[in-house]
Amino acid sequence: MIMSCRRALVVLALVPMVALGAPPASRAQTPSASTPDSVRVLEALESAFVSVADRVMPAVVNVTVKSKRGPGGAEVPGGPEMEERFKEFFGQEFFDRFFRKRSPRDDGRASGSGVIVDKQGLILTNAHVVENAAEIEVGLSDDRKFKATLVGRDPKTDLAVLRIEAPSGSFPVAELGDSDRLRVGQWAIAIGNPFGLDRTVTAGIISATGRTRVGVATYEAFIQTDASINPGNSGGPLLNLQGKVIGINTAIVASGQGIGFSIPINMAREVMGQLIAKGRVIRGWLGIVIQDLTPDLAAGFGINTTGGVLISDVMKDSPADAAGMRPGDVIVEFTGAPIKEVIDLQRRVAAVEPGKPAGLTVIRDRKPTPLTVKIGEQPNEEVQVAAVPREERLGLTVEPLTQDAAERFGLTARSGVVVTGVKPGSAGAESGIRVGDAILEVNRRPVTSVETFMTLTGTMKPGEIVPVYLQRGGGGNNEYVVLKAAEPGKP
Repeated sequence: MIMSCRRALVVLALVPMVALGAPPASRAQTPSASTPDSVRVLEALESAFVSVADRVMPAVVNVTVKSKRGPGGAEVPGGPEMEERFKEFFGQEFFDRFFRKRSPRDDGRASGSGVIVDKQGLILTNAHVVENAAEIEVGLSDDRKFKATLVGRDPKTDLAVLRIEAPSGSFPVAELGDSDRLRVGQWAIAIGNPFGLDRTVTAGIISATGRTRVGVATYEAFIQTDASINPGNSGGPLLNLQGKVIGINTAIVASGQGIGFSIPINMAREVMGQLIAKGRVIRGWLGIVIQDLTPDLAAGFGINTTGGVLISDVMKDSPADAAGMRPGDVIVEFTGAPIKEVIDLQRRVAAVEPGKPAGLTVIRDRKPTPLTVKIGEQPNEEVQVAAVPREERLGLTVEPLTQDAAERFGLTARSGVVVTGVKPGSAGAESGIRVGDAILEVNRRPVTSVETFMTLTGTMKPGEIVPVYLQRGGGGNNEYVVLKAAEPGKP
């Protein structure tokens, strides 16, 4: 169903912004002296939108991907590991209608969007658009098509850079803006290829900035907008009234209306620079499993603080291990700045160049303890996972957390999966997971179905350690446990 959006009562707030998108001389209109001021404002705003579309549309591309899975593969860009993300953000009915499996006669193609940011043919898009791509084709607004090469991709921010080459000449380019200067309430314009409808333009406002815990990427500080974003818009630009790119569109919330998310262009610019220079993003790494310090946990550790990050495990031979960090330590300061939550620490550590020392303060035995750690390099997420069956690595059997299951096991949670079997001696058993537990999160990502659980645990590398948030059956409390995927050849 095609639905329309209306926006009213905004005219008076738009007067200072109209000049930002001056229309081309060919489209400029000259109202008569008798034209009411309100009409003048609306005509100027209309011309501003038209100007942005005219100027930027040639730099917006259609990215078509042929999956490595070949005929009969998933229609979702990126294959099966991305299906749950699309289901979560677009809804099951929406997914079934537009992303159902293709027949064996189809060629496994899927499409997204991108934006040219360099005259020599560099394109910004989403990492999930080109995940598992065997072939990438880019279509321009003038109907030219080019084979594209993958310069690099960064799943942790969901960004990727492509390159196309022309025999002669240069490509149209979109100018990059400054996402750090965005204000809530500013106009926002999205251009992309939703459902294959090339170069669709939609408009809205900046609803919020710095959104975290969305569950799309590891490093999140999303721009939230109500400009219409749909499947196929992924990787396309979000623009201001000056026609400058302020974000890369990446996801929506299916259960809500007008809730879309874009990666800030300043974050994208930094990631893009590393992908072009090195083919990957190098980030700092400590080698610890962490969780937010809740008031209950703080009370349990006898800590009187409103912020901090609790270390639940320290990886052997990691930088944190060498620095003397221990499970139960609470990190309250890193490189002289206070730490409030997990996302805060993740971003700060990732920004430190590997090999450099960094000072931090932990609360240990109720006392501040200063430590110095030599930052390591974060392992590359693109490393292939060893072929160990999921069941062998975890030893867990789960089923949907229905109302009947919740009543059967004495659970109050209404979203997640319930554990119905634990193999003795397995990774699940060693973590302390029991039959009747409801698993709510894996590695800080919400578990909404059995498929989500399988996807999240299926990406765990052998030996990897992740926190699992669960609710104990029989009326128990919510708590975190640490799950370690079995090494190859081990149960």
